[in-house]
Amino acid sequence: MTQILIVGATSAMARGAAFAWAAQGQRLLLAGRDQAELTRLAQDIRVRFKTSAQPVALDLDESAAREAWLDTLEAEHGPIDGLLCAAGWMPDNETMRHGEPALQVLQRNLTGPVALINAFADRCEQRRHGFIVGITSVAGDRGRQSNYLYGAAKGGLAIYLAGLRNRLDAAGVPVLTVKPGFVDTRMTFGLPGLFLVADPFWVGEQIVNAQSAGRNEIYLPGFWRLIMLIIRHVPEFLFKRLKL
Repeated sequence: MTQILIVGATSAMARGAAFAWAAQGQRLLLAGRDQAELTRLAQDIRVRFKTSAQPVALDLDESAAREAWLDTLEAEHGPIDGLLCAAGWMPDNETMRHGEPALQVLQRNLTGPVALINAFADRCEQRRHGFIVGITSVAGDRGRQSNYLYGAAKGGLAIYLAGLRNRLDAAGVPVLTVKPGFVDTRMTFGLPGLFLVADPFWVGEQIVNAQSAGRNEIYLPGFWRLIMLIIRHVPEFLFKRLKL
């Protein structure tokens, strides 16, 4: 079985994907900042699915080089075959507009994930083996006043993944971009204007299925592809007057 590194593993969508992979017997490395919660999650997976699951400390706010971190991880646990980057942070709009939180939104949703994915992509390219999955957001498809900093970070990550997919195709390394809409998570709890909210464990299963099928990009649920197509094509003179 393969070994998969899940970054941001305590998030609801990542848990869903972890359970789906564990049900297949895949070995998991669960990375994040909350070691107590990661330890509980790893134990749950080991008991529930009878497969290997190990908690791993990782803070994407740090600017340390990730190559050495991956070297240490593989020396301890063996080769890593796949990466799911589910890290993300979205404070309320007023908070993220000013000062340090604005930079943290960019670090946690774009620059931190890119640094890690870059390091892992180099290994995949050299080995001509592996896969990468990155969770972005429909918020990155067009800037809206309600969350444009978060949307800018997620949109940048989506563009990065598209270019990486182009680069790694010759090495036979697939790269999947996941664009969720509204999902029932701690990050979206209590936000106004939510509709047709998806179950995070269903989303996780769809991510695993899409990766297995070799998909390039998916919207979850799928109707968000049409919604965002419409939003992207609203003329700017009209769009800038909308309260979105």
